[in-house]
Amino acid sequence: MNQRPQLQKAIGKFGFFSLAFGSMIGVGWLTGVKGWLEDAGPVGAILAFALGGVLMLAIGFCYAKVMEMLPVSGGEVAYAYKAFGTGESFLIGWFLTFGYLSVSAFEAVSIGIVLSYLIPFDYWPLYEIDESTIYLSHLLLAAGLTTLIALVNFFGVGMATVLQSILTLLLVICTASFVIAGITNGSLANLEPMLGSAEGKAGLKGVLAVFVTVPFWFVGFDTIPQAAEERTDSVSANKLGRVLLWSIVGATCFYAAVILSVAMVTPLASIQGEDLPTAAAFEKAFESPALARMVLLVALVGLLTSWNGFFLSGTRVLFAMGRGHVIHPAFGRPHARFGTPALAILFAALITVAGAFLGKPAVLVLVNVGSACIALAFLGVTLSLSVILRRSSKSMSALTWVLIGTAMIGSLLILLAMLIPQSPVAFPLNSYEWPILAALSALGCVVWVFSSRQRSGITEAERTLLILDEQGSDETTAVQ
Repeated sequence: MNQRPQLQKAIGKFGFFSLAFGSMIGVGWLTGVKGWLEDAGPVGAILAFALGGVLMLAIGFCYAKVMEMLPVSGGEVAYAYKAFGTGESFLIGWFLTFGYLSVSAFEAVSIGIVLSYLIPFDYWPLYEIDESTIYLSHLLLAAGLTTLIALVNFFGVGMATVLQSILTLLLVICTASFVIAGITNGSLANLEPMLGSAEGKAGLKGVLAVFVTVPFWFVGFDTIPQAAEERTDSVSANKLGRVLLWSIVGATCFYAAVILSVAMVTPLASIQGEDLPTAAAFEKAFESPALARMVLLVALVGLLTSWNGFFLSGTRVLFAMGRGHVIHPAFGRPHARFGTPALAILFAALITVAGAFLGKPAVLVLVNVGSACIALAFLGVTLSLSVILRRSSKSMSALTWVLIGTAMIGSLLILLAMLIPQSPVAFPLNSYEWPILAALSALGCVVWVFSSRQRSGITEAERTLLILDEQGSDETTAVQ
């Protein structure tokens, strides 16, 4: 076996924080805040996000714990392999890859939609899907920005994280500006009703309605483990875990601040029917289109940070599976000069652009499919950590097991909430999500069967070294 392929080590602490925080924020808050306020009221919505943040901290604790033991590329791929073996590692890696790339494709579709609210951008109609027109101008923008993000990632992870850091800093500064304006110039009277709403969801019922959706808005902190192996020498695995947890705290504060500022700045009734209620709230309250444009600018920056973060993470999952010969090893060969996973980047770019051709009707579908795939990864990490710790000789405190148990139950409930029809956030039985998930499952089976030659080409001991950077048993044969 050749030497273990290595990626470039160029990400510092702030780069990792930007990767996670920028990925979590995204653009969903631009449209989601009206629904949160309608269901739970401002205090209820903030409470739901605070409780969701606590659950994410428990799941983040599991990530931090296992990442400290296995600070390698691919995160969940390595954890599942260590705990369960090659088949489970592929299962988690396959769905996680398309979870990340679904979000990347969502961003490619959304960029044209958000930009259209800033400048006229709907040019050269091509075709329609579900009565929604797909414009050539939108497709060209999606393809152009996907190419740019792919090139930035190809020429070095250092360049990609510098871009992420700059955009994240701009995001924080601009958000602080309109949040402060909303809180200082808003009215406490606009917060009524503080808990619950006139829609019949009162008290804890309204809080629960928002809480079950909160984990979807926090997806992104898990991007840190994907690039853990690319940290600089000054960033230990232990420090990386703390960065991950602080990014969750930062995202919780961000969402709470946005909810409070929008609720204070104008009555909820004034933004009913608005496609972009956050921007509409500030425009109506201050009679300032310029302020509304600044909110949209923040959304564009958040969209780009999320896009870059999920794109990078998807390529690392592919790289980890390729390096371990779980799929074709070409995905696990870094570029000789730039030390980046070139084939994985190309594949991710093609999937992202293909998703853009589905247009606006696919926005919610892509988010839902991506959320389900990533929720499966959350559950996989908690299960992997529990198995790895039970096999180790280290004694763990009762608090550690409580946090792991909480994260495991929470992850399972998140996944079931999306898949059980009776759940308030489940996919409708006649929705596109089910056939897409079925197609991904079928395609995964095909890839697994056709990758058998690559898997059998090395011993399990060699695979252990490639994936985990650990020595395995030489007597173990490869899993077919």
